[in-house]
Amino acid sequence: MGPKARADMKRRNLILALGGVVVAWQAAGRAQQSSGPVIGFLSPRSPDESSHLIAAFRRGLGEAGLAEGQNASVEYRWALGEYAKLPMLATELVRGQIDVLVAVGGEPAVLAAKAATSTIPIIAVFVGDPVESGLVASLNRPGGNITGISGINGTLETKRLGLLHELVQRAMTLGLLLNPNFPAAARQLKDMQEAARSIDVQLQIFNARTDPEIDAAFETVAQRRIRGLVVAADTLFVTHRDRLVALAARHAVPAIYSLREFAALGGLMSYGIDLQDLYRNVGLYAGRILKGTRPADLPIMQPTKFEMVINMKTARKLDLAVPATLLAQADEVIE
Repeated sequence: MGPKARADMKRRNLILALGGVVVAWQAAGRAQQSSGPVIGFLSPRSPDESSHLIAAFRRGLGEAGLAEGQNASVEYRWALGEYAKLPMLATELVRGQIDVLVAVGGEPAVLAAKAATSTIPIIAVFVGDPVESGLVASLNRPGGNITGISGINGTLETKRLGLLHELVQRAMTLGLLLNPNFPAAARQLKDMQEAARSIDVQLQIFNARTDPEIDAAFETVAQRRIRGLVVAADTLFVTHRDRLVALAARHAVPAIYSLREFAALGGLMSYGIDLQDLYRNVGLYAGRILKGTRPADLPIMQPTKFEMVINMKTARKLDLAVPATLLAQADEVIE
C-alpha cells in the first residue's frame, strides 16, 4: 500500500471514529433528556415571539416541582404561523412517546392535538368556549383526555366596548370586527350587541375571514368615519396582528384589541387576559397531570388575571386625549 492509500485509510478511520463519537454523544443526550416525564409543546407561533410565554410556562412547571432539563424534558414544535403544519407537528410529537401534550394558541392547535391522540393527556389553551365547540363535555368535568384553560369570559368583549367608548369621547357609533367562522362568534356578537344597547351606542358589524376582507373592513370603517373599532378576540386576528395594527394606523382608526401584543406593536389599546399568567397555569396543570391527576377530572380553568395597556404614542398620532380615568386603570402605558 502506497503512502497516499495509507493516508486515505487513516482519514477514513478518523471520520468513522468521529462519527461514532457524535452518535454516542447524541444518544447520551437523548438518554439524559428522557430521564423523567416528556412534555410535548405544540404552538402555531415562533419561539422568538413566545420566549416570555415559555418563561412563564417554565415558572408554572417549577411551582409544580418540575424543572426542564433536570427532572423533566420538553419537546417543542413551532408552526411559525403556518397553521396547516399543526396536524403534522402534533403527530410527530405523539410518535415521540410524550407523557402529556400541551397545545397552545387556540383551537387549531387543540384540534390538531385531539386528532393526533385520544389517550395522551392534552392541556389546551382555548380561545373560545370548549364546550360550545364540542372539544369537552363540560367546564367542570371535561371528560376524555382534554383539559386546559379557556380564554372565554363573557365580560371581556363588553369591557373593551366600554373602554373604547370612553376613550373616543362617547361616540354614538362604534364598529366590531368579527370573524364569523370563529366558533364563539355568535356569542361574541350577542354579548356586544347587548353591551352596545346598554350604553346607547349603535354597533356596526364588519365580518372578516381573510386578508382581503380584513383590508376591506378597515377601508369601510374609514369611509364611514366610524370613530372606534373593537377587534374581537379570535385566533385569526391574533395571527394577523401586524396587519391589523398597520391597517388601523393607515386609516387612522382608533381600535381596541384583546391582547397586550397588539398594543406593543403600536395598537392604541388592549384589554384582555394576562397571557403570562395563563401560560404559568398551563405549567401547573402539566405538573398535576404528570403527578397522576386525570385530565377528565381537572376542570377547565377560567382566566382570573387581566391587563389593560394604552399606547400613548399611538394616541398622540390619532390626536386623542386619553382621559385620566383610563390612565389610572392601565396596567401599562407605552410612551
